[in-house]
Amino acid sequence: MTHSPLLRHPVTRTALLLGLALNLTACGLWPKSPAAHGPSAYQNEQFQANENFSRLFDGASDTTCEAARRALLSQGYVITGNQPSGIKGQKSFQPDGDTHLEINFTIVCVPDGRDSRVATAYVTAQQDRYAVKKSSNSTSVGVSAIGSISLPLSSSQDSMVKVASETILSASFYDRFFALVSQQLKDLRESEAATSAGR
Repeated sequence: MTHSPLLRHPVTRTALLLGLALNLTACGLWPKSPAAHGPSAYQNEQFQANENFSRLFDGASDTTCEAARRALLSQGYVITGNQPSGIKGQKSFQPDGDTHLEINFTIVCVPDGRDSRVATAYVTAQQDRYAVKKSSNSTSVGVSAIGSISLPLSSSQDSMVKVASETILSASFYDRFFALVSQQLKDLRESEAATSAGR
């Protein structure tokens, strides 16, 4: 069996193998390196102690969660989940005609201390972005000679499609929320004290 003189040359063989590998990668038959799939979020997770997502409050866990519920309600959030130890809320935004945003709050209140008179509120907020997707409508028209044909109509049906989702990481965002919860908790204690004094 004879080989082409070009294949005997090491530079030519290397170029051919490289070209074959590139073709296999382009066709999806050659495994891609992890970097080809984009950055991985877990690589930035340091699991360091911080107070972005939690705050200690001078109140029982159920009272703290009630203060968080009132804080969300006062800002136009719809309560989608209400448990003594957990609250969920949602608010919609429409910055322009083709974009829709939603912020979803998840709050978990955990008792702390020996007598559980204080509680830690753990809060995460997620922002989802939706975009308008337009789809043209078509209809079938029956013609006796050739059967039915589909004709596109000028009307279109719009639908919202989620295009992005991220956890809000801004420390100042959570600081503002925790400050409002603290104010609501103070108002609750004052209301309870006034009710007790009136009995």
